[in-house]
Amino acid sequence: MGKENNVGAVIALFQIPGELSAIAPYGAGHINDTYCAVFQAADGPVRFILQRINHNVFRNPAALMENIQRVTSHLAGQVAGEPDSGRRVLTLIPTHDGRAWHADAEANHWRVYRFIENARTYEAVETPWQAFQAAQAFGRFQKTLAGLPAPRLHDTIPDFHHTPKRFATLEQAIAADVAGRAIEAALEIEFALTRKALAGVLLDANLPERVTHNDTKFNNVMLDDSTDEAICVIDLDTVMPGLALYDFGDMVRTTTSPVQEDERDLSKVTMQFPMFEALARGYLASTQGFLTKAEKQHLVSAAKLIAFEQGIRFLADYLAGDTYYKVHRAGQNLDRCRTQFKLIESIEQQEERMNRLIESIEE
Repeated sequence: MGKENNVGAVIALFQIPGELSAIAPYGAGHINDTYCAVFQAADGPVRFILQRINHNVFRNPAALMENIQRVTSHLAGQVAGEPDSGRRVLTLIPTHDGRAWHADAEANHWRVYRFIENARTYEAVETPWQAFQAAQAFGRFQKTLAGLPAPRLHDTIPDFHHTPKRFATLEQAIAADVAGRAIEAALEIEFALTRKALAGVLLDANLPERVTHNDTKFNNVMLDDSTDEAICVIDLDTVMPGLALYDFGDMVRTTTSPVQEDERDLSKVTMQFPMFEALARGYLASTQGFLTKAEKQHLVSAAKLIAFEQGIRFLADYLAGDTYYKVHRAGQNLDRCRTQFKLIESIEQQEERMNRLIESIEE
């Protein structure tokens, strides 16, 4: 009850008319603390989302919130006047003193969003149509933010997708072998070392810097309950400067395989081509006139790269004794690594067909 009273006191600091009638933990997120608050307004109950930003993950919450405030304001301005515009962008509710967030005496940073009604997220994609919708939404998100006025956004997690640095961390973990696990991961180490050149494939391609989402899992797009249309891109904590193809690559990594990322039966891990085609068509439809020719030519490489980056991060953590990613059973990080590497093999087997599809969409 104490915690409920505390968050009730926090949300009272924001400009919300009506009386608070209920507040409770909400969602399945693992990083921020999230609550749904119900207020009784003149025309009925209205819901809001209250979140406490995890400052152990995001070391500069104020910079993160400055990014989100700028991005949501710009997106809202671009859709103003369109049908249902209030549901198509996250809306920050200001505090009574006009700030976009509240910092308390313990250095916790709190924010409130208007709840987006009649839409939901899915933990896993169910149809190619949903994949198309999500990719279209993320592409539209990038293209719209291409017009974001200066200055450059803050880097909320520096070097987040700097794969060569991730690879250097892996090499250090292999050399140190502090947990004595290198022998168990010999095949995975060999797989990674023989593909070292993949780490620089995007950074060496001279691609333009964009405003990117950097966490383009399928569950970060809300779909309309009635139409299954993508309504709103959410979870903007990692929005910062990056390469557009990081977002596309992560969509492929997280959407095309039908199993969980710690699946032990690797025969089930595959890059499903119909899902890839849906992602490619959705993304390219919404980024027309925005992506450069070089970016389009590296779409498939991006899919391999992001799976590789995640795989070597899991492998390095396994070798270091599971110090970063939470594990619930022995060998879980190695299993996670293996699914990423198996996905890369599946992409390599279909790479020529994937590139032909991209070329056909361009024409």
